[in-house]
Amino acid sequence: MTPDHSDSGRVPLLRARGLTKTFTTRGSLGRTSETTAVDDVSLDIHPGETLAVVGESGSGKSTTARLVAKLMEPTAGTLEFAGEDVTRAGGAALARFRSNVQVVFQDPYSSLNPRHTVERILTAPLDYQHLPVPGGRRAFTRELMERVGLNPDHALRYPAQFSGGQAQRIGIARALAVGPQLVICDEAVSALDVSVQAQVMNLLLRLQRENGFSYLFIAHDLAVVRRIAHRVAVMHQGRIVESGRATDVFDRPRDTYTRTLLGAIPRINPEWDRRRRAAPRTSQGLESA
Repeated sequence: MTPDHSDSGRVPLLRARGLTKTFTTRGSLGRTSETTAVDDVSLDIHPGETLAVVGESGSGKSTTARLVAKLMEPTAGTLEFAGEDVTRAGGAALARFRSNVQVVFQDPYSSLNPRHTVERILTAPLDYQHLPVPGGRRAFTRELMERVGLNPDHALRYPAQFSGGQAQRIGIARALAVGPQLVICDEAVSALDVSVQAQVMNLLLRLQRENGFSYLFIAHDLAVVRRIAHRVAVMHQGRIVESGRATDVFDRPRDTYTRTLLGAIPRINPEWDRRRRAAPRTSQGLESA
């Protein structure tokens, strides 16, 4: 499916065309089989916007995120970032890409080294890329922790000493350490309870307003997506079946599968929901998450 062109007058920050990923497995008696997890996916992400990729488990959305982040190589297709072809990038080109594209994973505890302090976790991305730490490690760590709503006095604590919401904030802070232009959130709030999820969503929205970076937001919860996304791409069986502005996809879905997903959203009192969505977003209570 061709990507949505509602922003066709703007130059995309990231442009993916025909991304395909096929996995080959070897079974008994030497037999092999192939599974195509992502099939001919094309998408654009523009500066300062959030593109959400939604779908049920196994739809290929997380594999798409890993292809875009270059955590795995595509079987076919091309990837451009800021006008540069990075499909097979290596060396200095790949290092630049790594600085500009960061990932926040679903489970913060499994993505944070339990033997490292927060200070070491947050400065590691600069160490890996042989970059200086602005202002020194302690000052740099404290500034990052304050930005994501964590107590900077806890810089020498370990991940296990934080709650799930706080640990996810550490993951977000680590993603911000190298000043990325694109942050990929792969089910970044799905493992959190509802109240903490709302606080982390507020944080993500605030950081985008302050820093102007883009998000690729992978999720299966359409209620969450409706709140954060400018545009939405719906995936089913490895393909994008519908894409467009979030309001269009939610209010006027064209594809049968999209309508099925929307029909699965739990319904609540319409008047209460209208007032909740109209209420101002706040970032209070951050430290409790």
